[in-house]
Amino acid sequence: MSSTRRARAHDPSVPVTGTARVDPRTKNLTSRLQHGDIAVIDHADLDQVSANALVACAPAAVVNAAASTTGTYPNMGPQILMEAGIPLLDRAGPEVMAVGEGVRVTVVGDELRVDDQVVARAVRMTSVMVDEQREDARSRLSEQIEAFSHNTMEYVRAERELLLDGIGVPELRTRFTGRYALVVVRGYHYKEDLQTLRPFLREARPVLIGVDGGADALLEMGHTPDMVVGDMDSVSDRALTSGAELVVHAYRDGRAPGLERVQALGVTDAVVLPAPGTSEDIAMLLADELGAELIVAVGTHATLVEFLDKGRQGMASTFLTRLRIGNKLVDAKGVSLLYRARIPTVSLVWLVLAGLVALFVALSATPGGRALLGVLAVRWDDVVAWIERLFA
Repeated sequence: MSSTRRARAHDPSVPVTGTARVDPRTKNLTSRLQHGDIAVIDHADLDQVSANALVACAPAAVVNAAASTTGTYPNMGPQILMEAGIPLLDRAGPEVMAVGEGVRVTVVGDELRVDDQVVARAVRMTSVMVDEQREDARSRLSEQIEAFSHNTMEYVRAERELLLDGIGVPELRTRFTGRYALVVVRGYHYKEDLQTLRPFLREARPVLIGVDGGADALLEMGHTPDMVVGDMDSVSDRALTSGAELVVHAYRDGRAPGLERVQALGVTDAVVLPAPGTSEDIAMLLADELGAELIVAVGTHATLVEFLDKGRQGMASTFLTRLRIGNKLVDAKGVSLLYRARIPTVSLVWLVLAGLVALFVALSATPGGRALLGVLAVRWDDVVAWIERLFA
């Protein structure tokens, strides 16, 4: 967006009108948010993935009932909205969630109005305010690192069976032995990574595992997942009924809230897997224990900010998973940098034939070329006659 257009978008005196789309869960909202709508969310510490999803929908404005930055850590969400030129009304309060879905609303300054009636007042964020909040949160990041490290070690003690015993692989129909596996999470830069992996997907033909919404990411790229792993709360019905094998990640006591949704769609052969850790870790452990030679990860979480974006207070399961899998796990960016697509033999044959046809046409178009072709034809007849005499 140009600087002029961005400045106009952030001008508080310019009214912004659109259809309200209301949902406390941002990832649910973005599935129906359209260009020019006004998104009403309740999302404390707006994370990078959610902000990018909002920007992709091109709303006229975003109204957040919560604080888009609480100061816990320097999240990137508000800055992404600012750079996209999308007005952000922050800390509008829980009453804003009572705005009806589909109602025409107007943002004027720091107010949200319905039929000229003010229904909520908020803080109209500016780039300067966003930068100040991020700097303030960054100054307290050392406290988060200390707490995060402590929680990680506590969870390591509780989840150490991931490293020692694995997860106990159920009977599955998907075969991994001797193949590569691609684990797709709808996380950071997953679209770009999948684009760069096109040659790898075409030639290596790995087992495709979508972790919840990662299955939809594969479908968007024109690939059908072989397996979907997760609690099934952020994946579409289309992905669940695509024919992929479904592994419902359950709590340790066996409770699987996502199973009811899967069964309601008529899928009766879903596998329930009670296990500690995150769904993306479970997907990697399944691929490892079922014999995959290499596991390529797309959009997975590894850094402190990424885990805080996901609302997690520790990374024990991820730490243990990577210890168990070892060098079998590689990041998609590494594969795209090291992998070089080979030109198939069939393509080379067609290229040579196309060149010969072009040469023949060019020679036929000139007197000298036609004479050369005549000489070659005579020589070819001599060769054929010699072969016939040899066998006679």
